[in-house]
Amino acid sequence: MQLPPLSLYVHIPWCVRKCPYCDFNSHEQKAELPESQYVEALLKDLAADAAMAQGRPLESIFIGGGTPSLFSGAAIGRILDGARELIGFADKCEITMEANPGTIEHDSFKAYREAGVTRLSLGVQSFGTEQLKALGRIHDRTQAEMAAAQALSAGFDSVNLDLMHGLPGQTPELALADIMQAADLAPPHLSWYQLTIEPNTQFYSKPPTLPQDEALWQIFDEGQARMQSLGYRQYEVSAWAQPGMECQHNLNYWKFGDYLGIGCGAHGKLTDPSGNRILRTEKIKHPKGYLQAIDYRRDVKPIAEQELPLEYLMNRARLLEAIPKAEYQAYTGLSWRSLSQKLAPAAQRGLLSENQAHWQLTDKGQLFVNEILGLLVED
Repeated sequence: MQLPPLSLYVHIPWCVRKCPYCDFNSHEQKAELPESQYVEALLKDLAADAAMAQGRPLESIFIGGGTPSLFSGAAIGRILDGARELIGFADKCEITMEANPGTIEHDSFKAYREAGVTRLSLGVQSFGTEQLKALGRIHDRTQAEMAAAQALSAGFDSVNLDLMHGLPGQTPELALADIMQAADLAPPHLSWYQLTIEPNTQFYSKPPTLPQDEALWQIFDEGQARMQSLGYRQYEVSAWAQPGMECQHNLNYWKFGDYLGIGCGAHGKLTDPSGNRILRTEKIKHPKGYLQAIDYRRDVKPIAEQELPLEYLMNRARLLEAIPKAEYQAYTGLSWRSLSQKLAPAAQRGLLSENQAHWQLTDKGQLFVNEILGLLVED
């Protein structure tokens, strides 16, 4: 089994206010943040996992949350300096940090750039005043516009603007207006995805009124056409980029690469070629328990061999590009021929094509990914 590229995910769990649609591991800030204590815990967590890098440098780092921009540039810098010392960075290591327009007063974008962040992902979600209120966001339209403009002028190698559609009270016209307003700022990358109601959220217990299916389809269809006309290329289910500006960290996820996960509730996926197995890791979830921990791991378990085809394809099918057979064999240790046999019914239905080198989901197949994945579920 071949070692794939290695990335690092860093989770900072606090936010100013929990959004009603959010099912991530985030906690409202109710007191002064234990910034220094948490950074020390993160670096101890990473030191305990460092051997699992097996000599590989980090190709990318993603600092997510929660709201990482609640931490100072100095704190982010200490995390990155520690990661460089403990594991090391590849040339042109992509370092992404999430930020929210309503929290930029905690430090300037320039401070994060000087700390080593090369790519910023800004959670705008919408430029519509009513939509932002419905989503429980702490920023308004003006703050979103100002933050996006400041981020794009702060010297980052790339900036992503995060947009949602299918929002309460959102018409197709308003959804397209969000795209146009974002595009006017000319960000290299746009994330654009539909609001879904997840369990254990406020929206799940008190569902908002969302656009009807016909309107949702119109938003999706016209939005995709608009993105393409603006020069953005869709490379993943919810990601659009100008040429060469794809998010390398997310590409590593979807290509079944390895990643260390540190911080509250962070997940990791790591290859152990000596044991010929792939491990999933999970860290202690609640901040209080994490900060008091000696061993930060909550769970470590190998992926069973019979589950690997599904695990691989669940990730790889998010990308619109072809799925290489050689990559499947290298990263799972399994023969591509057995997967071809399982995928044969999908090929017969015109959901994917196959040649000597790869499988490729068709346009129709992109709409029936769950059915394709269902072929890989063991009885």
